[in-house]
Amino acid sequence: MRVEKCYFCSSSIYPGHGINFVRNDCKMFRFCRSKCHKAFKMKRNPRKVKWTKAFRKSHGKELAIDSTFDLEKRQNVPVKYNRELWENTVHAMKRIQTIRSRRQNQFIKQRLRAGKMLELKDDEKEVEKHIHLIEPKVTEAQVMAAAVAKTKQKQKQKEVEVVDAMDMD
Repeated sequence: MRVEKCYFCSSSIYPGHGINFVRNDCKMFRFCRSKCHKAFKMKRNPRKVKWTKAFRKSHGKELAIDSTFDLEKRQNVPVKYNRELWENTVHAMKRIQTIRSRRQNQFIKQRLRAGKMLELKDDEKEVEKHIHLIEPKVTEAQVMAAAVAKTKQKQKQKEVEVVDAMDMD
């Protein structure tokens, strides 16, 4: 089973799916869906259409240059069947897939880190601008001092009430 790539959006096309377009010079164009076919007919550039792989790679949203992509390139060289070679190839494909996914995750984290830093700087500027709205942080010592002062004040009030009560008698 051969899984082809869409000419426009680079998504995979499984057998029995998609549209084949053959130009007058016998060049084959495979499209995964009519959306890609129509965009191609309207002469749109895949690097300028935001939902395509070409756009994401050209604008630095996805990993573009990596040695793990070399295995994916199509090789039209006939090779004599060899079971050991086939097993090694399948094993290598699995290993390369894990390496690629790890590198892509690392690339995404690195890309998002820059956005987090910008967001943090914006938040700091916002805090500096509106610092007067933020109440100062109260420490435990201040809370204890306030509680002691309140109890002293209550004791004074009781003493004053007792003295006033005695004066009235």
